[in-house]
Amino acid sequence: MSPTLRLAEQLIARPSVTPDDAGCMDLIMAQLKPLGFVCEEIHSGPESFRVRNLWAHRPGSSGKTLAFAGHTDVVPTGPLDQWASDPFTPTHRDGQLFARGTSDMKTSIAAMVVATQEFVAANPKPALGLAFLLTSDEEGPAVDGSVIVCELLKQRGQAPDYCIVGEPTSVERTGDMIKNGRRGTMSGKLTVKGIQGHIAYPHLAKNPIHTATPALAELVGMQWDQGNAFFQPTSWQISNIHGGTGASNVIPGQVVIDFNFRFCTESTPEDLQQRLTEVLRKHGLDFDLQWTVGGVPFLTTPGTLVDVVQQAIRQQTSIETQLSTTGGTSDGRFIAEICPQVIELGPPNATIHKINEHVALADIEPLKDIYREVLHLLNRSLQA
Repeated sequence: MSPTLRLAEQLIARPSVTPDDAGCMDLIMAQLKPLGFVCEEIHSGPESFRVRNLWAHRPGSSGKTLAFAGHTDVVPTGPLDQWASDPFTPTHRDGQLFARGTSDMKTSIAAMVVATQEFVAANPKPALGLAFLLTSDEEGPAVDGSVIVCELLKQRGQAPDYCIVGEPTSVERTGDMIKNGRRGTMSGKLTVKGIQGHIAYPHLAKNPIHTATPALAELVGMQWDQGNAFFQPTSWQISNIHGGTGASNVIPGQVVIDFNFRFCTESTPEDLQQRLTEVLRKHGLDFDLQWTVGGVPFLTTPGTLVDVVQQAIRQQTSIETQLSTTGGTSDGRFIAEICPQVIELGPPNATIHKINEHVALADIEPLKDIYREVLHLLNRSLQA
């Protein structure tokens, strides 16, 4: 068994459902401290939801640092009887490694650690500084995790120059796609008010579902922006509509609509909020509206980090990787606030958050080799 697979299985065997780290950080620190990393634990959140964060740093002679970032927490397993094997017992079947967290993202963390060990063994005094930024609150509310560490690093002036987030980004084979940005996310809760009444006397009531419908139809048909060379156009989607008392003969007094923007760098939260509010007012609605900005978009244009990652993938796998900004959000949105170059690179993501999550055994070592080659390439560029 390779060191990468061994460490991945040790991490996977820990039932670290958000926010419980379940000892993953201890295992990782035990690997990093002998390499000269100074490990700092940063705890956040109430006792009922205590989050464990780790900032581990090993300086280099150039003053430039690459941080590996990720999360030790995983989503809940779902119904255990639907799993073919125990979700926290690493299991090999048909060339695949099955368990919760195999793809998202304990295999990536193991690959990062072993890649670092191999790099330091070959470069005891590198020009490139190394760091790890890990949290146990990425799959949950994400308010006591990476965002807390990033704010602390910003205050200290310790922000990394490059960052690789180990999110599962690949499609068919490790390295065939990396994320060089992510869309922003902003949610809204719209309450449209009416007058409750008997359904047989509609003239004595005001149905908020009816009054809201024309405005919703207009919003569904709006083009918020046209996107750009890196991003799809901004999307607006309704996720839930709640109205009525449960009785079929009562006109409701209000309807609540939950919606979400996934927006690109062509739009700002303020602009989207203003445009949506103007539509509601145009239709004369009596409404309340609450906004939650989950994260703004980030983009790393082709440059040092993107070029080095593409070169490493090409050398280790002969794949010409595709740049993408599709998919959900990640902690990259927090790291990009303090780090100028952030990309995401990990194994295939087809089974993340699913029953019987798995990753191909053949994808594990190439991921470690890519990470290690990125370190070598960056280090050589800083020595030149």
